[in-house]
Amino acid sequence: MVEILKPETIVELGTHFGVSYCAFCQAVDEVKLDTRCYAIDTWKGDAHTGFYGPEVLADLRAYHDPLYGSFSTLIQSTFDEALQHFADGTIDLLHIDGYHTYEAIKHDFESWLPKVSSHGVILIHDTSVRDRDFGVRTFWDEAKSRYPHFEFLHCNGLGILAVGVVRSKEVRELLGAPDEEVTAIRDFFFEIGHKISVIQERDGLDAMIRDRDKLIKTQDSMIRERDNLVKTQDAMIRERDDLIKTQDSMIRERDNLVKAQKQELVFLQHPALVRLHLAIKKAIARMTS
Repeated sequence: MVEILKPETIVELGTHFGVSYCAFCQAVDEVKLDTRCYAIDTWKGDAHTGFYGPEVLADLRAYHDPLYGSFSTLIQSTFDEALQHFADGTIDLLHIDGYHTYEAIKHDFESWLPKVSSHGVILIHDTSVRDRDFGVRTFWDEAKSRYPHFEFLHCNGLGILAVGVVRSKEVRELLGAPDEEVTAIRDFFFEIGHKISVIQERDGLDAMIRDRDKLIKTQDSMIRERDNLVKTQDAMIRERDDLIKTQDSMIRERDNLVKAQKQELVFLQHPALVRLHLAIKKAIARMTS
């Protein structure tokens, strides 16, 4: 759509993580268009997306600004507050993906319609969602009765409304395609999107496998370190046991020495025993001489 329409101005209402918006910017960059892009969001969340902190916008800026900051601007604002930044009839491609109740989508559409150029196109996301209090489907059924349109059904659905005079032959052919071609076109884009999803899932699984392998290597390293520590502890225990045995042996020798010293002390305390000992020694000496 970006390549075909060659819009001078693209605006997205409701950007969140910035996936679809960065796709617009990537298309502008690759086709080498002189296009200005604007993403408008509070980056605080709502009841449908869930509420979140400033880290979402910070992460998006870190990715977006180096790549697309020369022609693209992220505007942190409510949709109504941002209206003042755009003159009537200046937006060529408007993507509405804000709060999804019927009242909200109708209000956003009617508020921003005057800002769309005389040959502008509006994209409306989530036309296929029918659960919770989503009212996009109801609004889409009303809007498509007033404007040339085309709807993609896969994922959450995407509606295309030509609210101005369509200058592009390709867009006119898309909006006026007969039923059999509508099915083929939907299938074609579904298959492209499905292929991209499969590639992303594969890349995600590959990344998980790489992370798992790194974790396994880390665990193996920790196990080896633990085993080495256990071996070191075992060696220290054996050294301790050997030291205890040596100490026990020294204690026994000391005890034996103390015992002998005590016996000698007892012997020396009895003079008669001393004299008898000396007499025995002399007798032995005479017998051996």
